[in-house]
Amino acid sequence: MDSSPSTTEPFDVIIAGCGPTGATLAAELRLHDVRVLVLEQDTEPASFVRIVGLHIRSLELMAMRGLLDRLLEHGRQRPAGGFFAGIPKPAPRDLDSGHAFLLGIPQPVIVRLLEEHAIDLGAEVRHGAALVDFEQDGEGVTVELADGGRLRARYLVGCDGGRSTVRKLSGIGFPGEPSRTETLMGEMAATAPPAEIAAKVAEVSETHKPFWLRPFGESVYSVVVPAAGVGDRAAPPTLDDFRQQLRAVAGTDFGVHSPRWLSRFGDATRLAENYRVGRVLLAGDAAHIHPPTGGQGLNLGVQDAFNLGWKLAARIRGWAPEPLLDTYPAERRPVAEAVLDNTRAQTELSSPEPGPRAVRRLLTELMDLDEVNRYLIGKITAIDLRYDFGAGPDLLGRRLRDIDVKQGRLYDRLHRGRGLLLDRTERLSAAGWPDRVDHLADPTAALDVPAVLLRPDGHVAWVGDDQRDLDDHLARWFGSPLR
Repeated sequence: MDSSPSTTEPFDVIIAGCGPTGATLAAELRLHDVRVLVLEQDTEPASFVRIVGLHIRSLELMAMRGLLDRLLEHGRQRPAGGFFAGIPKPAPRDLDSGHAFLLGIPQPVIVRLLEEHAIDLGAEVRHGAALVDFEQDGEGVTVELADGGRLRARYLVGCDGGRSTVRKLSGIGFPGEPSRTETLMGEMAATAPPAEIAAKVAEVSETHKPFWLRPFGESVYSVVVPAAGVGDRAAPPTLDDFRQQLRAVAGTDFGVHSPRWLSRFGDATRLAENYRVGRVLLAGDAAHIHPPTGGQGLNLGVQDAFNLGWKLAARIRGWAPEPLLDTYPAERRPVAEAVLDNTRAQTELSSPEPGPRAVRRLLTELMDLDEVNRYLIGKITAIDLRYDFGAGPDLLGRRLRDIDVKQGRLYDRLHRGRGLLLDRTERLSAAGWPDRVDHLADPTAALDVPAVLLRPDGHVAWVGDDQRDLDDHLARWFGSPLR
């Protein structure tokens, strides 16, 4: 177990990358007074305004930290349906969440809000600071910057994207499949009449997926069209590329002009062999990449950060049980593996070939069954996730929805990123862990079990009513009690 912070190490954790994953992780660490520096190589925010979607589980996590209302001011809500392979089905009935919707929000906005949150909590963020090398030893990690500067921290976390410098320098393998196809995406004006565009898109999208021109303001459209082939991801496409592909696929370029931004994405699928090497860890796209089908990438990274943050903080604060930090890769890597598999399946269902189209038609029929639709939505939105905490009730390892509790809502009690004992019996205690676990005795809580112990990420770590059993689980997740 780590000792108290060394005075020769000005930071406890250096995070490479200040996207949604890095900013979320920085905030989670600061909730526990961990000294955090975030290095972001870009000097300015992204110039394009791509809309990203926060799924149900991510919305729940934001609510747990008191951030959701702030995000809702800048986003647009839409029903939680039609995610899997873009098959247009309504949201299943009675989803088990108080936040059962998708929040569409501009990516630069969510990055800004999450970064501001981290800074408000005391994180330091340096823009225009690129990590180029590092060395680790038994006490910490020495980071070298592009300007020749050197920094020291006890841990380094790579949240620096699919081309992660941290991952490459650490020697962690990134096996998987390279891109076989690419898709062009952008926003631009179009001169064709809206009715003509809508009719042609409806016709073409029957056989070409993904393909759309969606209104995004007056005479402005979000455009997605298959690319001619796999190109250089570092080179953005041109407007002529869009015109050429629109004509090839739809027979017209719709008079597109005046692009706001243009980009391309592929269907490469890769998963890091390890999420941790000594004092170096990976999260977000640095650990996993996959096609954007289903809109899971940003959500998967943010959920990595919520899983890792309290565990790494516990290690640094000195109370973590010895295996706790190792549960981060043990829990999150299988989740990423499952996401990679479902995006592979969705990508196959988007093929214009007769076989995949036949499977898509069959699945479209099956999704009329509420159980099938609910199962697939649960996969995409992560509300069906159950970590393996050993034998126990079905609730063990799952997240707990935002239920009514004494004087408010459950998630309002999780803003500080601590564990929570929710106790309907009013006779249990977490008195030995006052610095790590809150206790809410509430016989009226909307819960059908006697008591639950929640981790800071909202997953149920224990269910029961026996104090001795509870103490064992408190020690398992939150270390030895105070004496």
